Amino acid sequence: MIRNLSLILLFGILASSCGMVKRGTIPWEERKKKETIQAAIAATKVPATEPEKPARLSRGERAIKSSLDQAFKDWKGVPYVLGGTGYNGVDCSSFMQIVFADYFEIDLPRNTREQMKEGSSVKRNKIKLGDMVFFKTGRDSYHVGVMINNEQFLHASTSSGVMVSGLQDRYWADAYLTTRRIM
Repeated sequence: MIRNLSLILLFGILASSCGMVKRGTIPWEERKKKETIQAAIAATKVPATEPEKPARLSRGERAIKSSLDQAFKDWKGVPYVLGGTGYNGVDCSSFMQIVFADYFEIDLPRNTREQMKEGSSVKRNKIKLGDMVFFKTGRDSYHVGVMINNEQFLHASTSSGVMVSGLQDRYWADAYLTTRRIM
């Protein structure tokens, strides 16, 4: 009787922790529909006349920004786990693979070194929204994130999990290696 109860409890724990977590809280089709509605609303608004606003985003850039904002909302605070690929923990290259696949339908290789070969090279002073930024964080270690504007990038940090950091922060500025444009 106790043995059967133990087996049932063990099976319940295993079933609830193995592959049962669904990535993303909003399916791709729902996000796309929402973005289309938001773009239509934005197109009907009359721009206010204000003194010198920062450059406006194009429709495509707004879609990229919206998707990256949603990725941050969906993944914020998920802890860093080397080799992790889900909400229980994720590493930087897996997080980029997930973001580009789930939010942009772009397939990327699994590791940072292979991701660094994708797309086209971008000079540091030409970095823009959606570009992948790479860093050399140790003798044989690399890190990757995706730009969410001209100054900040989204990534899975070893110290704080999924978060946003500034490219100009001293640590990241010193570790900066290269940028690749995938989209």
